[in-house]
Amino acid sequence: MSARTARTRLLAATTVALAALALTACDNGKGVRDEGPSAASNSSSQPTASTADGGTTAKPAGETGGSTAAPKKTTTPGTSGGSGSAGKNGGGTTTTRNPACNGANTKTTATEVSRPLNHLLLTVTNTGAKNCDLTGYPIARFGEAQSVPPVAESTHPQAVVTLTPGESGYAGVLLSAADGSGSNGYTAKTLVVGFAKGSSATPALPAKGVHVDDKLTVTYWQQSLDDALAY
Repeated sequence: MSARTARTRLLAATTVALAALALTACDNGKGVRDEGPSAASNSSSQPTASTADGGTTAKPAGETGGSTAAPKKTTTPGTSGGSGSAGKNGGGTTTTRNPACNGANTKTTATEVSRPLNHLLLTVTNTGAKNCDLTGYPIARFGEAQSVPPVAESTHPQAVVTLTPGESGYAGVLLSAADGSGSNGYTAKTLVVGFAKGSSATPALPAKGVHVDDKLTVTYWQQSLDDALAY
């Protein structure tokens, strides 16, 4: 090879080397930028939540996360709470466990007593085959009276009076004032006793009748005879 040919090849090799250095410098500067992984590669490599590390499974777009709420409990009005008296009666309404005692399933008697003075004892006996509840107080109409006597509120029992078959309940009647302070007195020879459920009984009075005045008062039905005459 001639010296001229050798110099020409050396010059060409040097030019190529310089061009390579220039290109390298451009790459490391602001020339060529690394665009990173492709969008498809990036999408497939995104992590998803895992249930193994305490997370929740990812939801598809449009679905809400978290657990489904449990349905609410509903309470039908009137079904909660206990039972008991709905109010005083003898003309009122009381919640009871048994059929009401009335003129059809009981026998009613009226007895004049010597103590306390001027008192009448009403006795209601269960003549049926099942228990009955004797609620309220006797709605007593003496003779041709246009009204019925009031009840002594202090005698209201703490529980409904329940009569088993053959058992009796009682009510006391203050016929007239023992000290003569009553007015509008008259002699009554008939008596109608009304029950809270609308039926009635007609117990016999003494043949001579009973004297009543405007102090006439009844008690609530009682389980005990002594309670009935304590007023």
